[in-house]
Amino acid sequence: MIRLFVVLASLLGLVACTGPSDLNDPPVPLGNFSLGHNVVVAPKVETTSTVSREVSKEQLTDAMKLAIAERFDRYDGSKKYHFGVSVEGYILAKPGVPVVLAPKSGMILRVTVWDDAKGIKLNSEPAQLTVLETLDGESIIGTGWTQTKEKQLRNLSRNAAQAIENYVVAQNAELGWFKDQKDPASPEDTSATQTQSKVAPLISDANASQ
Repeated sequence: MIRLFVVLASLLGLVACTGPSDLNDPPVPLGNFSLGHNVVVAPKVETTSTVSREVSKEQLTDAMKLAIAERFDRYDGSKKYHFGVSVEGYILAKPGVPVVLAPKSGMILRVTVWDDAKGIKLNSEPAQLTVLETLDGESIIGTGWTQTKEKQLRNLSRNAAQAIENYVVAQNAELGWFKDQKDPASPEDTSATQTQSKVAPLISDANASQ
């Protein structure tokens, strides 16, 4: 996986997100969606010191949780859905020769979405997403020269959260994930025991995707 990732990161990022500037705009309609548990793990995350700066697993997961909350806490739908996210690999570009050999920052992650009321996964297999840094003047020069690794991770995590949003919006349009059905959903149980039983499968499922 990392070998493919290095190749992707050495390119100009044709699949890079446009950046988080849309956070100031109203969110894309997403039916009855409201974010419940925001679980991010990185038990077997890979990188390569050849082209990447390194950060701790805690830094990775904290940055992703913050970016996901920043984007999805804007939704105030009538039903809760949970995210289980596993960070599989990342590159935070080191300084390189501008344009020709300047590596690009990127991240690979897997995402599982859970319906709280029904207690089921909406996607039977985790969705794998590959995200690259935003294309701008800094990325052409090489963000290894122009940004700290903390800023690189922050911006990359924001792009990853945007990629998750794009994914769930597409799934909702195609499969109606967040549309109310005629049959009433199972009643929610807010007890501490049930809350723990809903969080545990998210962590287990994210780890199992490794």
